[in-house]
Formats: sequence, C-alpha cells, structure tokens
Amino acid sequence: MQALGIEPRFCDGQRPWAGWQSSPDPRPLFVIGKPFDGKAHQPGNGQMTAFLAKDRATVDRAHAVALAHGGACEGPPGLRPGYHPDYYGAYFRDPDGNKLCVACHRPQG
Repeated sequence: MQALGIEPRFCDGQRPWAGWQSSPDPRPLFVIGKPFDGKAHQPGNGQMTAFLAKDRATVDRAHAVALAHGGACEGPPGLRPGYHPDYYGAYFRDPDGNKLCVACHRPQG
C-alpha cells in the first residue's frame, strides 16, 4: 500500500483487521481481516483485487515490493494492449495466495 501512496486508516490486532484508505477521496477503502465466519482463510481462484497506480513507475515499484516480501509473480509489469492501448499492469500473488493487480491506464509520459 505504501508503494501506491495509500495510507493506513486503522490496524487492530485484537480483531484482527486492518484498513487502508485513499486520499483525498474516501474510496477505495481496502480492508483485510480474519474471516468473519471463523473458518480458515482460503484464497480463491478466479478472483482478484486490483489497485490503480498513478503511473507506470508505481506499477513497477509495487510489483517489486510484492515479490521482495514473498509474493509470486503472475504477470510482470508491462503493457496489456488486449485490454486497451495504454493498460500497463502487473499481477502477483501475496504469500497467502491471493491474486492482486496494480495497473495504470494513462499513456506513458
């Protein structure tokens, strides 16, 4: 989140849960926590959380940070013209197996 410039909003180890909030807008709000139903966490396949980056360098940085912290690459940073000509994204799984994406939709500049 720090690589994307998204600030922590709360972290409560007793619940446990934590949340990060974009600024200046109140959304998106990203929250992680222990499953409400008390069952063990299980990452899904076919689902993904995507974060918007302000530029391509931020996509590169976020991907590098994820891999440096135990993530696994699911698609290195690069253009994905199948989505649109300026789509620049990176995909990875966190150490728990959750699939994440960081993407920029702006032209190089």
